[in-house]
Amino acid sequence: MSSVETVVRKSVVVDVAISRAFEVFTARFDLWWPRGHHIGKSEPFTAILEPREGGRWYERGTDGSECDWGRVLVYSPPIRVSLSWHLNPDFAYDPDPARASRIDVTFHDEGGRTRVELVHSQLDRHGSDWKRLREGVEGGWGGILAQLAVYARTLRSSTAG
Repeated sequence: MSSVETVVRKSVVVDVAISRAFEVFTARFDLWWPRGHHIGKSEPFTAILEPREGGRWYERGTDGSECDWGRVLVYSPPIRVSLSWHLNPDFAYDPDPARASRIDVTFHDEGGRTRVELVHSQLDRHGSDWKRLREGVEGGWGGILAQLAVYARTLRSSTAG
């Protein structure tokens, strides 16, 4: 099997400086994360990315329930955040780190704008049905990064003046 098959790559350019792009992606995670992308039964929910290595990446429902998505593996402002992805092909939580894939998000300064690159790798670690997961995240990450760009543009518009 080709390693390329086990990787999904997406990128977007956001209209904010690199430090702001990193801050929006991490500290303001809940404000731009698409509301349709959750695994818990409680709506509405809060999407949380704890800003430190070893931190949790999860959702908390209004009923207090929590659903883990993964862990923060690398937290290096303003250039990189890496996460483990513990959701199986059915988008249910799997606590086994041996069956988790990896998401690396890097931030690249483009003169006042920032290119955000996302690489979701090691998808084959999710078992025999990993290709189904790949299909889901292939389409999902593009829309999710588009939401990030929209939020960043709104943020820039609201602070410009």
